[in-house]
Amino acid sequence: MRTYRSFVLAAATAGAALLPAMTSAQTATYKFDLGASLGMSGYIGEANNANIFAHPGFAADLAFRYIGDVRWAIRANLSTLSLSGTTEGMANILPENASYTFKSQIYELGARGEFNFFPYGIGETYKRLRRWTPYITVGLGASLASTGGKTYVAPVIPMGLGLKFKIRERLNLMAEFTMTKAFNDHFDSPELANLNQIKTDFYKNTDWYSRLTIGISYEFGKRCETCHYVD
Repeated sequence: MRTYRSFVLAAATAGAALLPAMTSAQTATYKFDLGASLGMSGYIGEANNANIFAHPGFAADLAFRYIGDVRWAIRANLSTLSLSGTTEGMANILPENASYTFKSQIYELGARGEFNFFPYGIGETYKRLRRWTPYITVGLGASLASTGGKTYVAPVIPMGLGLKFKIRERLNLMAEFTMTKAFNDHFDSPELANLNQIKTDFYKNTDWYSRLTIGISYEFGKRCETCHYVD
């Protein structure tokens, strides 16, 4: 019995001595992430119904994330992108196969949820974290389109997928493709809203725009690493 008690006491002492070392060796996690992305934009609508990037534009994005854990994040987005298109070469335009062109500037503000397919991080090997992961994102927002001297505002639903890579502990590289449904048919131009003599509804025959971007982000707001227990 005395030998057993000595063994238990020795094991407890060794565990208590090892615990601080294990805790200090873990990589710290952060609550927030701030990033920027650049890339090209595209459009699907009356003036383009095939190749998304037939008339590529410029896209820029600022993102602020609250990092819930290694799988989930909530993200606020502020974006701008340029759209353009033409009906030249399209055969199904009424009346009389007329030719139309447009240019629009889009400003979007929204919020999204992000889900990482793998536990994303670096350093904490016991959690089986990975330095890279594919992810999906979906959310809600509002966009303002400036085209032909007029402005139009509409709710939008952005849906995207991407890939993250952790360059360093707090530095991330990302590539993302996003398609956004705009509940408005005037984001290209009012002249293009009824080319096929089909009435536009809130939920159908509306415009879509896309973006393909590459970005970088920095994490901050260190979480508390010390756990306090009350006996």
